[in-house]
Amino acid sequence: MKEDFLLQQLAQREAQHAFRRLRVSVPGSVDFCSNDYLGLSRSVAMQESVHMLLQARPYMHGSTGSRLLAGNYPWVEEAEEMLANFHQAQAGLIYNSGYDANLGLFSAVPQKGDTIVYDQLIHASIRDGIRLSKAQAYSFLHNDLEDLQKKLQHSTGNIFVAVESVYSMDGDFAPLQAMALLCERYGAHLIVDEAHATGVVGVKGEGLVQHLGLQDACFARVHTFGKAVGCHGAVVLGSGVLRDFQINFSRSFIYTTALPPTAVAAIVASYELFPYMRAAREHLLSLIARFRSGVAGLSTLHSDTPIQIILTPGNENTQEMAAGLQASGMDVRAILHPTVPKGKERLRIVLHSFNTVEEVDRLIQALRR
Repeated sequence: MKEDFLLQQLAQREAQHAFRRLRVSVPGSVDFCSNDYLGLSRSVAMQESVHMLLQARPYMHGSTGSRLLAGNYPWVEEAEEMLANFHQAQAGLIYNSGYDANLGLFSAVPQKGDTIVYDQLIHASIRDGIRLSKAQAYSFLHNDLEDLQKKLQHSTGNIFVAVESVYSMDGDFAPLQAMALLCERYGAHLIVDEAHATGVVGVKGEGLVQHLGLQDACFARVHTFGKAVGCHGAVVLGSGVLRDFQINFSRSFIYTTALPPTAVAAIVASYELFPYMRAAREHLLSLIARFRSGVAGLSTLHSDTPIQIILTPGNENTQEMAAGLQASGMDVRAILHPTVPKGKERLRIVLHSFNTVEEVDRLIQALRR
């Protein structure tokens, strides 16, 4: 059979209890899995704001081409300027997704003879961008400053250090202040993916970099919109020179149809809303503290972010635990090997500002059972 070579690999996944299937959330279940930290994707206020923005100007549902051809229009450039101003950067360039942004940035900017040093838990999109780059690349132990320094000491050419401000599978913060100092000492360019910090970290949800006052210490920052921002797309922030370079050399920007005005309206609407959602962020912080206290003694990873981890070694064991929680009306998903290392399988629990104290308490009780 022509597809035997595919079936063999799928059968191996099945045997490892690692076969991936698409599934739809059960209606009425409590959301403990989505990255919609502030509930903006389902927000009536967001929908009304998008509607008002679209009513105020002519728009199309498609951009009709790439940005370098027919797909550029005033609104997308205005949005880039707004994003750069909010995040205190010189310039920004919008990509169709966070994956496209990281792929385009890391595949284009580092050159042959340069070095990329990246955290071993860095997101797959950055890893894929690094694979497409001509630069040499080395990983360093997760959040390990000593190992990072060792790698920097042996790096050549232009050096790029790639980290996330909040790690999506562990929920912990990067020690950005110390990393920025190391980058300054070794003349390295710091690149921070703020995907899981945007909208959540900082007084206005500006992200960890600005919260720590490190925006001038970064060569580039990536803010994605598919999580707390509640829509789609991403922006790479940096200098005007970096923006021009990406327009000329970033293939995932050049060779794709641009986001349509309807998508840009959602980005703008969200940025008009989430900076003022201080009460929602405070409620979210209180739920995080309550959950941490409630699961004390269980096998967890330390996290002060909405991403909370219960370690449940073994794919089959993790799947069974997730299925039990889902049957109880709580939408918690299993994270399996090979997404995480063997023996580090886990329940990835995500808390949201729209979750209630009662819902979190019910989850804690179920986990303790």
